[in-house]
Amino acid sequence: MRLVSGNRLVIKVGTTLLTSGKDHLDLSMMAGLVEQVVELHSRGKEIILVSSGAVAAGREKLRRRPPGEQGSTSFKQVLASIGQSHLMSTYDTLFSRHDITIAQALLTRDCVTDRAGYLNARNTLLSLCEMGVICVVNENDVVAVEELGEHRFGDNDTLSAMVANLVDADLLVILTDTGGLYTADPRLHPDAELMSRIEVIDETIEAVAGGTLNSQGIGGMSTKIEAAKLATCSGVDVLIANGREPNILLRVDDGEVTGTLFVATGSKLESRKRWMLSGLACQGRVVIDAGAVRAMKRGAGSLLPAGVVEVTGSFRRGDIVDVVTVDGSRIATGIANYSSEDVERIRGQHSNQIADLLGYSYGDEIVHRNNMVVL
Repeated sequence: MRLVSGNRLVIKVGTTLLTSGKDHLDLSMMAGLVEQVVELHSRGKEIILVSSGAVAAGREKLRRRPPGEQGSTSFKQVLASIGQSHLMSTYDTLFSRHDITIAQALLTRDCVTDRAGYLNARNTLLSLCEMGVICVVNENDVVAVEELGEHRFGDNDTLSAMVANLVDADLLVILTDTGGLYTADPRLHPDAELMSRIEVIDETIEAVAGGTLNSQGIGGMSTKIEAAKLATCSGVDVLIANGREPNILLRVDDGEVTGTLFVATGSKLESRKRWMLSGLACQGRVVIDAGAVRAMKRGAGSLLPAGVVEVTGSFRRGDIVDVVTVDGSRIATGIANYSSEDVERIRGQHSNQIADLLGYSYGDEIVHRNNMVVL
């Protein structure tokens, strides 16, 4: 089998991999992963790195553990708060050696389920990709209790799937300390066989997934299966592979399937078009002039306020709107960057006047090209 990795990759690395199973960050392991990401970057890939390790980094920095506090959620949040800067400083040092700029995004579940939060996160991450900046994403452990308490978020596994959906990734790579999904836990059953390709995640596949056997990470294979289910339903292929294997990311990009590949159950483009064009979520219409129509049909880019002549309906920032001609013909559908009231105030104006007219700005576009389907 050959694998086409695509242009936009989300790569998730867990705590056990980053620490090599110890109680501190393994700089050698991290440097090796960074070098592979740098090579992918040089190949023109857009990369988002979902990284665990903040709690382990905080434990390394604090070096003391108050009696009775070690297992509490609040103490783990303290460790995450301390370790987050250490983790990012380490990444920044490693990527700076290659003259690559990185960014950080701390997300919670609410960030991607809330309409405005989804739009903000999507626009920011896609803009960073376009600029060639590698964004390091992590769960905001300081406020996200479910990540550290009983209702576990999944050691960033589920978060990585949400990010892959958020940015329309071509491939989600989940790097772990095992070779993929086996018929049984290979550490307990040496005769277990690797399941190299999975077309459908059903009850049988879910039953095969076991728990984690390490004390550092909190996500086992079961959370990775749930993440794969979420991502593949969104049209994203998922590969679970052993991050300790030499040049694993480069081999994947070269087309090698190593580990377990979960095949997307549908096209992300079709899914996104179906959602936007269904009309079920449409909240209003933006009428544009002939010049804007010509520009959009040429694929010239986003919808700017200068081309808007009328607004109908009531919608909020993040709602779905139709883009129509003056005679009512729909030519596009997209996610509005501004509310209907805001669009009414800035329509016909140049983008550089938005902040002056509104007192704030969410960008130059009424609808960004990344959030629009042109018919």
